[in-house]
Amino acid sequence: MSGTGTVRIGISGWTYAPWRGNFYPSGLLHADELSYASRQVDTIEINGTFYGLQRPDAFARWYDETPEGFVFAVKGPRFITHIRRLREVETPLANFFASGVLRLEEKLDPVLWQFPASFRFSAERLDHFLALLPHDTEAAAALAEHRSDWLAERAWAKTQHRRELRHAIEIRHQSFLDPAFVALLHRHRVALVFADSVAWPYAEDVTADFVYLRLHGSEELYASGYSDEALDQFCRAYQAVGRGTPTKRCAPGRSRCRPTGPSPARCLCLFRQRREGPGPGRRTIAASEGNAITRLNRENPGTKFESTRKFAPISR
Repeated sequence: MSGTGTVRIGISGWTYAPWRGNFYPSGLLHADELSYASRQVDTIEINGTFYGLQRPDAFARWYDETPEGFVFAVKGPRFITHIRRLREVETPLANFFASGVLRLEEKLDPVLWQFPASFRFSAERLDHFLALLPHDTEAAAALAEHRSDWLAERAWAKTQHRRELRHAIEIRHQSFLDPAFVALLHRHRVALVFADSVAWPYAEDVTADFVYLRLHGSEELYASGYSDEALDQFCRAYQAVGRGTPTKRCAPGRSRCRPTGPSPARCLCLFRQRREGPGPGRRTIAASEGNAITRLNRENPGTKFESTRKFAPISR
């Protein structure tokens, strides 16, 4: 397989008090934290959308504060995944896409749907939900037109250009370690998140044309980091993309595997940094991306992987 692959390394959010004075320079205004973070990494998850509908002007502001070439991963609302649990979600889904998400334009990619740990696999329910998901921005705008009446004064249901819209699902219940679940993701072209944690099941099934990797903590959830060797091992996950064959599924706490296979034309890798510590080190971020790209190019001579852009200079 030949082509050019893209590696993105980022963080899951940008508003964490322990990062101030560490990752964020002392004296940096809180309002400037997204602008600063988006110039150290090239993708960030928006967490606020998980907890409630945001407003179009917020998405427009986030677009303006981030540089060209930057992309957001937007978390789907917990009202859909945790409260409704994928039942009767047609209108809530329309409300989500009418809330202003489309104002991110080319910086929108992908949408992350995070399932609760108590949510069990139901093939019928999941199939219905996946069929509702729009796969381009025009389809999302059309869906947004079916939003609730109370959103009329603040709705945004338009896009400047038709662009692909990708989706990824993170599981947290062992019942999803089922070939039927993987088959559904394949059919609907939705990615399975490779989510490493000590608390939830882990799977490395490639079901879309990109990999979404979330690192929740090697030893302690949301607290412990990863060694250079561990990060290097995760780079192997890219090799499975393209073949689309299952690699490994395991219960919480089981050892991870190293997938094999050709690499994709496109990749998304999001490293979730510690919430409780000082935040991601800028040298660590640059080194992690450099190691990933070097290894991918060495082990996949037919595919050239590259960063999306240059990192900001690192002061010494």
